[in-house]
Amino acid sequence: LMLVLVFLCFFSSMFITNDVALLTFVPFACTILQKCHQERLIVTAFVLQTLAANLGSMLTPVGNPQNLYLYSISGAGLGEFVGWMAPYTLVSGVLLLLVVFVLSAGKRRISLETEALLQTPGAAGRKKNGIYLALFVLSLLSVARVLPWELMLAVVLIVLIFTDRAVFLQMDYCLLFTFISFFIFIGNMGNIEAVRSVLQSLVAGRELAVGIGASQIISNVPAAMLLSGYTKEIPELIVGTNLGGLGTLIASMASLISYRQITAADASCRKKYILIFTVFNLVFLAILYQIR
Repeated sequence: LMLVLVFLCFFSSMFITNDVALLTFVPFACTILQKCHQERLIVTAFVLQTLAANLGSMLTPVGNPQNLYLYSISGAGLGEFVGWMAPYTLVSGVLLLLVVFVLSAGKRRISLETEALLQTPGAAGRKKNGIYLALFVLSLLSVARVLPWELMLAVVLIVLIFTDRAVFLQMDYCLLFTFISFFIFIGNMGNIEAVRSVLQSLVAGRELAVGIGASQIISNVPAAMLLSGYTKEIPELIVGTNLGGLGTLIASMASLISYRQITAADASCRKKYILIFTVFNLVFLAILYQIR
């Protein structure tokens, strides 16, 4: 059960991002564990799912926002990017396996009534799922530079206008404009000579360590955007900001999704969750840092 819940996040985050993987499978895990009467596992499951989402998302350009941004400015091919991150992802998967096996050493028989969880979508639901799957494939082709992003964007907008116009009212425009503001801010900061010289001297040759350190304070997406203008060693920065997603609770914004879920389910678990989360993250970060 724990293997399924954890590795759903690990593998799905490679394609649908760590944020979406956690938004989807953390509530799912909570429901499953409650129906199995295994509430004792919720904190551990949420911590491991968060770790898994942040670790699995390292592998691909679409795994998380900073990867997509750094991939776009690196000029690297898809295979080259995956090659940079594959060793870290492989070791992460093995570590997660070991942790799950150790924590699940005492096997227990559990039962789950699956009928209440299964819902068969109607014809309209299947049609909508098919449309979104096709648009998702187009988006992946655009990231792989098979299709120009302008064409992909136009197709997605036109299709949604005619098939699911209501989705435009559900978009997080605040988040979208926050990213736009980050780009404007960083562009302006890069034009200040004093700031440019300090950051260049700080980052040069230390992209991995600075990427990890900055991520602990301002989160890895803003760190990637801020530091990318002051180094040509983008591969090192990619590794640094991906590993930088481990550590503190704010190192990856995706981690806050699980934290909000656990506090909503049981506010008394807040301190326990932060303690277990921090210990696991620091241990994983220390091990993965040795691979460089």
